[in-house]
Amino acid sequence: MELKINQQIKKFNAETLSVQALLDLEIPNKQNGIAVAVNSTVIPKLHWNSHLIQETDEILIISATQGG
Repeated sequence: MELKINQQIKKFNAETLSVQALLDLEIPNKQNGIAVAVNSTVIPKLHWNSHLIQETDEILIISATQGG
């Protein structure tokens, strides 16, 4: 499966991936304080396990930052 994540093309050895499975592969230790959008639609954390990603989807992973 080839996915566009944060404007970069990445390949995965899977036919299907949930949002959670993708995050476990991409950022296993940094999943607090992030938001995920698939095709410009934010996916609530409650649905990360059930929302399946298609090969043509564009994924945006955003990390919250602190600042002043």
